Amino acid sequence: MTTPILKQSRGPEFTRIYSLGAARGENAVPNSDLIGPINSSDEWIQQRTGIITRARAGADVPAVDLATDAAREAIERSGVDPEAIDLVIIATISNVRQTPSMAAVVADRVGANPAAAYDTNAACAGYAYAVAQADALIRAGAATYALVIGAEKLSDVVDPTDRSISFLLGDGAGAVVIGPSETPGIAPTVWGSDGSKADAVSMNATLTEFRNGSAEWPTLRQEGQTVFRWAVWDMAKVAKQALDAAGVTPADLAAFIPHQANMRIIDEFAKQLKLPESVVIARDIATTGNTSAASIPLATHRLLEEHPELSGGLALQIGFGAGLVFGAQVVVLP
Repeated sequence: MTTPILKQSRGPEFTRIYSLGAARGENAVPNSDLIGPINSSDEWIQQRTGIITRARAGADVPAVDLATDAAREAIERSGVDPEAIDLVIIATISNVRQTPSMAAVVADRVGANPAAAYDTNAACAGYAYAVAQADALIRAGAATYALVIGAEKLSDVVDPTDRSISFLLGDGAGAVVIGPSETPGIAPTVWGSDGSKADAVSMNATLTEFRNGSAEWPTLRQEGQTVFRWAVWDMAKVAKQALDAAGVTPADLAAFIPHQANMRIIDEFAKQLKLPESVVIARDIATTGNTSAASIPLATHRLLEEHPELSGGLALQIGFGAGLVFGAQVVVLP
């Protein structure tokens, strides 16, 4: 008996980002509100991180609500019927329930049922990972339109007495709609991980330990110097690889949109990449804080609001964080 040859799906040759949506925590939390428990100062936080205030959501606002608000704006701006969206990916570490996925809930809320929906956990690289997946799945014919969201409520995992990371973190969600394109809108992604440095950014306890009473509620911690050195030196190399993969140079960029981890890291990136003055650099961290998987789409949203002339230009985006994981790609700004 001859085995039948299975049919294979095939999608469009190219994809692009159609639109962006954003939702930030409604509370602007200045440094002065946080310095007491960590015995610090507003000046120290600004010098070390560039943060003046960070956006945080109220206690009754979960990450899934932020994701929904951002998604609705992105869909409205895209011109795509929500019923045509057949893939929803949410990059997050903030789902307060192990299951169901945040993505399935958001898909239903925005009218995208019965879209394929799942969450992905790649921390601060999660958005870049999700964009890579959406691009590949659409071009493979597994989806037609994708809703990609980075959504975090990091204030739920903050220890106000911790000096390593607590004052960095904010809450928010950024969303994009991705679909077919006649020209390339998303370049190949350079991504990877280094689990040997898993303890550099991690939770300080497990939920099992919390349940058993041997630990308090798990919160985020980081080894600041380890992360800084890795981000500045290793991630600059990844950013250069992403430019090479796209076949462009720094002079071809309209914008540079790194994960909003720390203003010092962003500044050092710009030096390492030798970005010309014509490249606009996203610095959303100053008033939003570090929002992990949400930081790149949030920063992109603000950049286009402030600089609409960047629309249609090329942007290099790179995410990096706990895992340690990283992902970078060049995209055409919607």
